[in-house]
Amino acid sequence: MTNNAVPQYSSSSSSSSSSSSSSSSTGSDMPKNDVVSSSSYSEIWNYLWIPLLISYSKELSLAKAHHPGDGASGRLNNATNASYIAASYVKFVESAGARVIPLIYNEPSHILFQKLNLVNGVLFTGGWAKTGLYYKVVERIFKKALERNDAGDHFPLYAICLGFEILTMIISKDHNILEAFNATDQASTLQFMDNTHIEGTVFQRFPPTLLKKMSTDCLVMQNHRYGISPERFQENQNLSSFFKVLTTSTDEDNKVYVSTVHSHSYPVTAFQWHPEKNAFEWGLSMIPHSEEAVQVTQHVANFLVSEARKSLNRPPSRRVLDNLIYNYSPTYCGKAGKGYDEVYIFS
Repeated sequence: MTNNAVPQYSSSSSSSSSSSSSSSSTGSDMPKNDVVSSSSYSEIWNYLWIPLLISYSKELSLAKAHHPGDGASGRLNNATNASYIAASYVKFVESAGARVIPLIYNEPSHILFQKLNLVNGVLFTGGWAKTGLYYKVVERIFKKALERNDAGDHFPLYAICLGFEILTMIISKDHNILEAFNATDQASTLQFMDNTHIEGTVFQRFPPTLLKKMSTDCLVMQNHRYGISPERFQENQNLSSFFKVLTTSTDEDNKVYVSTVHSHSYPVTAFQWHPEKNAFEWGLSMIPHSEEAVQVTQHVANFLVSEARKSLNRPPSRRVLDNLIYNYSPTYCGKAGKGYDEVYIFS
């Protein structure tokens, strides 16, 4: 589905809610565990929220947010209130041991934020919507995630592609900060910044051999038309004080952009690339599917869920079960879509 939802993570015996959104200009992916989706924020849910709930039974739940549309330019569902989450985000979260709750961006806000209370983490997916209700909802969810951390609950947030772009706009307080890049359907390397310390980041458990291969072999998938250069990133005090740059990548025109960032003070990680696609999507020609590329997907998913397990949130099991992504059925769109194999459509 297109990415109009925000995913959240949580680890507990009950699932949490999450929503997903589409990737920054071309598609979107969302992680899953417990996903909560709302349908009233059609242009805002370009993120995935995947909350992980930690309970004595060690079960995990994540929430993902929906993105406006159906993920296939109306070929699957042309309802004006339709939103979607790519199933790859759900599989991504589930592969690390969590469940997903979809957050539907255009549902009543009080319902959406009740679902947010069921999760232990959030995932913002890829997609296209950077304005309107979708943007506003993502902004509110992001602020809620920071508030949860400030209040003492370890509440992780992942932002992928469009999610990365929207966070860049929100944190920089500049809606025009993004630049044009040529990185649509491109496999690329990740170049680590000099003197980068990976302890406490998404890369901390990567084997040294895999870290080295990521800088020499094209093991990650890029699918975006916008991003931010390292120079512009560092010039914005709001961005550079909130995030540290971990990696950069180069587009088809040899222009360098920021590709992975990690917050200095919060469990927030943003990816301009698509860690979920290597193992779970086949619709674009340049998605890497090698053994090493799939290992990248798994390590990134494992880190998110391990962070969500630190959450102290333990929502009621029945409420989690009522909101899990399992209450919905995915739609196969490999023949009609734009790069997604399956999407969850909400309308």
